[in-house]
Amino acid sequence: MKHHNNHLIRQILTVLLQAVIVLIGIATLGIMLLEPRFADQKDWSLFQVYTNDSLLSYICVGSIPFFVALYQGIRVLGYIRQNKTYSQAVVNALRTIKYCAFIAAGAIAVAAVYIKLAAISSGDDSPGPDILGILATFAVVVTGIVTATFQRLLQNAVNTKSKKDRTV
Repeated sequence: MKHHNNHLIRQILTVLLQAVIVLIGIATLGIMLLEPRFADQKDWSLFQVYTNDSLLSYICVGSIPFFVALYQGIRVLGYIRQNKTYSQAVVNALRTIKYCAFIAAGAIAVAAVYIKLAAISSGDDSPGPDILGILATFAVVVTGIVTATFQRLLQNAVNTKSKKDRTV
């Protein structure tokens, strides 16, 4: 009975976490689609806003690793729900999340430098974008490092399990 309760709790928690990840993705996509509507060119179509504003275009392209990582997070939780936590598929998904985190960190750093250079060239030198860029880059790098650590630990567990299964 206790095993059944643990299984049910794992099922509920993983579905709940998957729902949270989906909501984060929807909210992010919503912000990305709605934010340009508040730009100066209110008569432009959404396509025109993104194609005529290089920073917004860059943000769209730079957000791809974020959405890929969210999808991989949903997959990891699905494997956990299926009781396949110690599998190569989870290790591979964590590896993808790690790479996405480091790519996103690089994209954020490049965007922060672009914003800084644009601000300097326009005579505005406010520290706000600098601090946000540094904090966002730091947060994403930490996410990548934590994911890399989990990936390495899980890979060791999968390798140990595989060796154990071969000897039995």
